[in-house]
Amino acid sequence: MAAGDQRDLRGELAVLRSRLDEAEGYLGLEQLQARRADLEKEAAQPDLWNDPDHARAVTSELGKLSDDVAMLEDLAQRLSDAEVLHDLMVEEEDESVEAELVSAVDDLERRLGALELRSLFSGQYDESDAIVDFHAGTGGTDAQDWCEMLLRMYLRWAERRGMEVEIDEATAGQEAGLLSATAIVKGRFVYGLLSAERGVHRLVRMSPFDAQHRRQTSFASVDVTPFLDEASQEVVIDDKDLRVDTYRSSGAGGQHVNKTDSAVRLTHLPTGIVVAVQNERSQHQNRAKAMQILAAKLLDRQLAERRAAMESLSGPKDEVSWGNQIRSYVLAPYQLVKDLRTGVETGNVDAVLDGEIDEFIEAELRRRRAEDASGRVG
Repeated sequence: MAAGDQRDLRGELAVLRSRLDEAEGYLGLEQLQARRADLEKEAAQPDLWNDPDHARAVTSELGKLSDDVAMLEDLAQRLSDAEVLHDLMVEEEDESVEAELVSAVDDLERRLGALELRSLFSGQYDESDAIVDFHAGTGGTDAQDWCEMLLRMYLRWAERRGMEVEIDEATAGQEAGLLSATAIVKGRFVYGLLSAERGVHRLVRMSPFDAQHRRQTSFASVDVTPFLDEASQEVVIDDKDLRVDTYRSSGAGGQHVNKTDSAVRLTHLPTGIVVAVQNERSQHQNRAKAMQILAAKLLDRQLAERRAAMESLSGPKDEVSWGNQIRSYVLAPYQLVKDLRTGVETGNVDAVLDGEIDEFIEAELRRRRAEDASGRVG
C-alpha cells in the first residue's frame, strides 16, 4: 500500500506508453518488420550460400533486425500486461497485486531506458566491436596499478553485459600493475558505448606502494578504436613500412594473458602506431591478429583525417597527466567518482570499479548528442 500511496502508477504507465510509442517511431518498427520479412524470404532461398559473403551479410542483418523487433514487441507486450494489471487492481480494488505492478513498472522503466539509449548511436561504426588500449601515465607504480584496475573495471562491465573479451597484450609494470594492455571487446554497440570512455582517468588514494602511506594521484588513459572486419580489405599495409619484433612473453598481466614464446610487436613506421599481440598460440597467429588490429587503427586514422576532425573516431591524444582527465576516482580522503564532462557523480566507488559505469556512459552520450544538436542549430 505504501508504494502505491507514494506513486502515481496510472501516470507512470501513461508516460511509459508515450515513450514506447516514440521509440517505435524513431527506431522505425514498421520498417524493421518489413525489412525482416524481406530478409527472411532471402535467407530461405536454397542457393543463398552459393555466395558465402552475401549469405553472411544477410543472416547477420536478419539476426540484428530480429533482435530489435523482438525487443520492441516484448516491451509492448509487457506494457500491455502492466496496463491490464493496473485496470484489474482499480476495478476490483485488489491491492494484493500492487507490489507486482510496481515491480513491473520499474522493470519497464529500465528496459525502456536501455532501448532509448540506442537512439544516441548515430556514428558509422557505433555497432562495431572495439579495440580498447590502456596505458599507465603519470604516477609511477600507482599509475601502473591503476592501469590494471581500469582493465578489470571494463572486463567486469563487459561481463555484466554478456560481451566477449580477449586480451591481446599486457605489459607488466616494474613493480605491480600494467604499463599497457590491449583488449578487443565484442558485442553489438560496443564501440558506440565505449567511445564515451575514451580519455584520461585520474585516481586519488592512499598509496599502497608508499612506505608512509601518503595520498597519491595517478593517471591512466583509455583509447577506443572500432574493430572492423573490413579494415584489412580497405587498408593496404606495405611490408617495408613495418618493423616486426618477436619476443618471449612472460605472461604479463597474470591471468589475463596466455604464456607464449612467440609474441609479436608491429611498428608502423609512417605513423608510429605500435601493436603487440602475445596471447595466440603461435607466432603466425599473433602476427595475423596484430595485422588485423593495425589495419583497424590505420583505417580509423584515415577516416578521421578524411573528415578533418581527429575527435570523430580516434579522439585527441592528450597527455596522460594533470588537467586532461575526463573522470576522477577519489578513494581518499573521501569516496567519490565524478565525470568532469557531464557532472555525473556517485559515492559508491566500489561499484564503479566493479564495472557499474552505465550511468557515466549514457550521460556522456546524451551530452554529445546535445552538443551535436546545438552545433547543427548554430
